[in-house]
Amino acid sequence: MQNEHAQWLRDAVFYEIYPQSFYDSNGDGIGDIPGIIEKLDYVKSLGCNAIWLNPCYDSPFKDAGYDVRDYKKVAARYGTNEDLQRLFSEAHNRGMHILLDLVPGHTSEEHEWFKQSSRAQENEFSKRYIWTDSAFSGYSMPFIGGESERDATYILNFFKCQPALNYGFAQRDRAWQSAPDSAEAAQTRAAMVDVMRFWLSLGADGFRVDMADSLVKNDDNNGPGSLGKDNTIRAWQEMLGAVKAEYPQAAFVSEWGRPRQALTAGFDMDFYLNWRWDGNPNGYARLARDVDNALDSSPEHDHSYFNARGGGSICPFLDDYCPQYEATCNEGYFSFITCNHDTPRLAPRLSERERRIAFGMILTMPGVPFVYYGDEIGMKYRDIPTKEGGY
Repeated sequence: MQNEHAQWLRDAVFYEIYPQSFYDSNGDGIGDIPGIIEKLDYVKSLGCNAIWLNPCYDSPFKDAGYDVRDYKKVAARYGTNEDLQRLFSEAHNRGMHILLDLVPGHTSEEHEWFKQSSRAQENEFSKRYIWTDSAFSGYSMPFIGGESERDATYILNFFKCQPALNYGFAQRDRAWQSAPDSAEAAQTRAAMVDVMRFWLSLGADGFRVDMADSLVKNDDNNGPGSLGKDNTIRAWQEMLGAVKAEYPQAAFVSEWGRPRQALTAGFDMDFYLNWRWDGNPNGYARLARDVDNALDSSPEHDHSYFNARGGGSICPFLDDYCPQYEATCNEGYFSFITCNHDTPRLAPRLSERERRIAFGMILTMPGVPFVYYGDEIGMKYRDIPTKEGGY
């Protein structure tokens, strides 16, 4: 699938904003959308002409907003749908673009879809989520039982508050497992396309997609000659194809970490993330976060290349990155981040000089760069208790 990319991505530099901790405009202690609007000129002054906004949807906030209760409503703590539309408009007036964060793999247990799906009487949402045929087992998958009218358990993606949406199973050995081309999986895909259309029609410029590779279950082993994730790739080709036909300048970046798969699926960009494959740090991690414990911010325990005391080599990065870049450079963008909401900041472990060198490289590599809010001032994390699922 040859992608036709949004032209504005050619010179885009993104600034990632977690809304609740960015700028508080009304003094209630929580960042909000009017606060982001107030700071648009500041963001632009940094040289950033696009924003990735972490989830701002209605949520009970048991996983920092990644547990969505209503995809089409802004969380009251952040403002209103009208405030978000004004953010789109004010950004566009400045020549800037806004990506929202799409969470397609699960919802909150408080979402209306799940409330309907939990009922004993069959309805149009009964198969919107993954339900087993046992009240006591998840058949090797994480599950919750005993909390609905149904004589079944529901499968989780992460926390107990996040029931998995049903995109089907690539490998099936149970009667309750849907096929990726089943009617119920198609209905889930259509529902997610509807969400994307809703926000694009109001002025959004695209989406960063959370855990984009995880939609279809058991989709890792697709046989010889396969890229892997074949069914998930086809699901995204269908969904993104439908949306891009109507909004050709919309842009989509995936949390996937394997650009050949992601760009084949129809994404414009894939992130080069601080991930470990088979327990080993990838090339990006070797650059600036090569530690045994991901939460360890001590420079003494960091063996990365940009830590002058770490003794790390550039070679593991090049060995990992170059083949992936060369295989995909004509298909889309393999994008670097300075950091993100799931990644430890560099400030605690690198000196200011080391950070300047690291960020200088990240911002000048091929791809579309992403700056995490606060990295421009050397922001550090503080050791404080977790709140609402955020760390």
